[in-house]
Amino acid sequence: MLADLHNHSCLSPCGSLDLSPRRILELGAAKGIKLLALTDHNSSLNCPAFSKLAPSFDIIPLFGMEATTNEEIHILCLFTNLDACLSFNEYAYSILTPFLNNPEKTGDQVYVDEEDNIEGEVEYYLINPIDLSVDSIGVKVQEYGGIVIPAHVDRPAFSMTSQLGTVVDGPWAAVECTRIPPALNGVPLDTLSFPLTTSSDAHFSEHVGRRPFFLDVEPEELQPGGKGTEASKDVLIKALAKRPRF
Repeated sequence: MLADLHNHSCLSPCGSLDLSPRRILELGAAKGIKLLALTDHNSSLNCPAFSKLAPSFDIIPLFGMEATTNEEIHILCLFTNLDACLSFNEYAYSILTPFLNNPEKTGDQVYVDEEDNIEGEVEYYLINPIDLSVDSIGVKVQEYGGIVIPAHVDRPAFSMTSQLGTVVDGPWAAVECTRIPPALNGVPLDTLSFPLTTSSDAHFSEHVGRRPFFLDVEPEELQPGGKGTEASKDVLIKALAKRPRF
């Protein structure tokens, strides 16, 4: 199946206001994507609408966020269970740097229902770090029942390589890059033989589905309870483990 595990909505201040959960699913379905994750910056408040809408688009949803660590490294925190995701969301918000957002300067941070009606706006600026290090975030996400994937490790900003100079070991289910094999400034990256994925990191409509990847699993295996039910975390981890390694 075709998968894309990194997408932002109108909740992310750097994302387009017209990129609602519904719009992301519409665009993903048009590209043939069957497994789609919603990963706004440090928040999962658009995931309930995403969960309600996904079955009507024949898409298996994953829920989560792109968390920013103390080192300003972006890490995808992904959950198959919505309640677990929302519990981690509450924890992450409690340790987010308490800097008020100014929508006129830094962008709107709205969460919506399945009909695109605005339900609320997040008070603190979501681009700031949460109080977790790259060494601790994986363990914490696992405590809540999720998996972790370091984001865009081959980019010169907000990545392991930009902040630490290298990909570091951890409980990663995979490592995300913009291209395979990954390189930075023409120099191949050592990704420690972790499975590699690509994802769109969509912030605008035209970004959705620009870098999906193939996952070697049937939808019926990943969603054993049938359409509209929770995906299997164990099956997802096993499928990710089959991805290319360099």
